[in-house]
Amino acid sequence: MDTPDEADSVDFDAVECGAAAGAPAPPSESEQRAESRLWRSVLIGEQEHRIDMKSIEPYKRVISHGGYYEEQHAIIMFAACFLPDSDCDNYTYVMENLFLYVISTLELMVAEDYMIVYLNGATPRRRMPGFSWMKKCYQMIDRRLKKNLKMFIIVHPSFFIRTLLGITRPFISSKFSSKIKYVHSLRELGQIIPMEYVHIPPSIIRSDLHPNHFS
Repeated sequence: MDTPDEADSVDFDAVECGAAAGAPAPPSESEQRAESRLWRSVLIGEQEHRIDMKSIEPYKRVISHGGYYEEQHAIIMFAACFLPDSDCDNYTYVMENLFLYVISTLELMVAEDYMIVYLNGATPRRRMPGFSWMKKCYQMIDRRLKKNLKMFIIVHPSFFIRTLLGITRPFISSKFSSKIKYVHSLRELGQIIPMEYVHIPPSIIRSDLHPNHFS
């Protein structure tokens, strides 16, 4: 019986190796769409940024649209209780991407005058944004958004958030500082803005019944 010679063996091995090391199949169209959803390109000011959407998926509820006041002016809700814990994996990376998401979303939501309602209730210290994060947010908000902001309402202000804002005052304009208003209950908030389309997380509703719990 004939056996393959050495040359034949080499050729056979080369074919086998080529098959094993062949180039992977190109990603399907659905895979490409899924990949594109993981990253979002945004333009903030004149600079383009990429947001890792997968990293912030659990925290996107931090910003939402709360309807309008005076018919056409937007109410932007910021719920601090949805921020990540400071001891979570890749905290700095997550907060950097969340920062870009918040700023870019704010620019999309706001066309004219608007107000921000910062829901501070039910937020433990480990979820409070740090000084550098808040300072960076303020610095990257463009002039139009700063000018059109009519009021920055902080609901259930804690001693910590008051102290933090006190530290930031040297870095923010006096005009911006004059727009900050402290509100101590949801009932008081309802006297300032229409609450029909405002989403209040259940944990904040519970904390409203115990206003000193998170102070």
